[in-house]
Amino acid sequence: MKYYDALETRSDDARQADQTKAMLACVKLAMNTDGSCLVADGEVRGIDDLLRLPVLRKSELLKWQTQKSGPFGGIHTANVSHIFQSPGPIYEPGGVSPDWWRMGRGLFAAGFRSDDIVQNCFSYHLTPAGMMFDSAIRAIGARVLPAGIGQTELQVRAAHDAEVTGYVGTPDYLKIILDRADADGVKLQITKAAVGGGALFPSLRQEYADRGITCLQGYGTADLGSIAYESPAMEGMIVDEGVIVEIVRPGTGDPVAPGEVGEVVVTSLNPDYPLIRFATGDLSAVLAGVSPCGRTNMRIKGWMGRADQTTKIKGMFVRPEQVANFVAKHPEIIKARVVASRSGESDVMVVQVEAEGSNADAYAASVSETLKLRGNIEIVAPGSLPNDGLVIEDTRSYD
Repeated sequence: MKYYDALETRSDDARQADQTKAMLACVKLAMNTDGSCLVADGEVRGIDDLLRLPVLRKSELLKWQTQKSGPFGGIHTANVSHIFQSPGPIYEPGGVSPDWWRMGRGLFAAGFRSDDIVQNCFSYHLTPAGMMFDSAIRAIGARVLPAGIGQTELQVRAAHDAEVTGYVGTPDYLKIILDRADADGVKLQITKAAVGGGALFPSLRQEYADRGITCLQGYGTADLGSIAYESPAMEGMIVDEGVIVEIVRPGTGDPVAPGEVGEVVVTSLNPDYPLIRFATGDLSAVLAGVSPCGRTNMRIKGWMGRADQTTKIKGMFVRPEQVANFVAKHPEIIKARVVASRSGESDVMVVQVEAEGSNADAYAASVSETLKLRGNIEIVAPGSLPNDGLVIEDTRSYD
C-alpha cells in the first residue's frame, strides 16, 4: 500500500466537508467547558469562520493552568491516560486511542513498515515525545526499542543485538550513534530514519544517504501532535489530515497572502483535546500545488524560524502585536518592519513601511504612540520588504 489510508488522497471538497464537520464538533466542545475563552461568541458554520475566533497562545495555556483547577486549566479533555510536562511548566494530555498524536502517518510516508524494528531515541521522561513516537510505531505494526536519550555505547549495542532497522529521534543523535558504532567496529542495519525536534540540515541528510539511510523529517508539537510531515518527494511538508493549518501575520490572527511567510496557527481536530487556532510560534509558508507523491493535502515549506520576535530597543520591549496595531491604524499600509541597529553606543529604530504615497509624519506619531518609542520612518515600495515573516529585525551584533 502506497498510502497510510484513503484520507491522504481525498479531493479538496471531500477533505473540507470532513474537516468542517470535525471542526464544528471541536469548537462546540471547547465552548462548553471552563476553558470557554478558547473561542469567541458567535456562530461558526465553516472553516472560513475560524478567522472570527481569537488565536490561542501558549502563554494563555500557562495562565489558565496556573489559575484554574486541574492540570489542563479547564480545557476540555477526555480519555486521558498520561499527563506530560513541558517547559513553563505546561501540562499536556496523552490519550488512550491508537496513535493518539497521529505520528504514524509521517512514519509510513518515511518508509516504515510492520516488519521494522525501530529504535526510539526520543525522551520518555515527563515530555511526550517518546510516547508520541512509541504509539506511532505500534500503530503501523512495527516493534519498538524504547531507547530514550543518552548512553550511546548501550544504544549501539542494543541497535546491533535487536537488529534495529529504523531510527526515530533528533536529527543529530543518529550520527552520534553511527559514529560510535563505526569506532567500535559494530555493524548496524539501520536503513530509515524519521527525525524531529531540531533542524535537519541538507549536509546531514546527505551524510545519512551516503550511509544508505533514508532520512525524512516531521513537524509537530507536544500540544498538537503531528502538524506536517515529509514524503519521499521531499518537496515541502504535507499537512496532517487531523489538523487545519493557517499561516497568519505574526502578532495577529490575520491570514497572509498565499506564499507569504507567517506564523503557523493550527486547529486540532482531536475531540479528546480540541485546541482552536493554537499559535505554534513557528514561521512557515504555504507551498503551492500538490505533492508529486500523490498526497493531496496542503503543503507548507517547513520550519522557517520563530514568530516571537520580541526585541528590547532603547530599554523598551517591542512586540509583533504592537507592530500589527500600528499597521491597523493606517489602512493604506500593506506591511511594516521594525529594524533595530546601533549608531555608536546608542540603539536606533527604523520603521520600514510598505505603502503608496508618503505620510511619514503621521506614521512617526503612530509609532511613538503604539510602540512607546520614537523611530525613523522609511517608506518603501509595495512588495519590496523581504518575504521572511519578520516584522522585527535585530541587526545589532552581540559578540
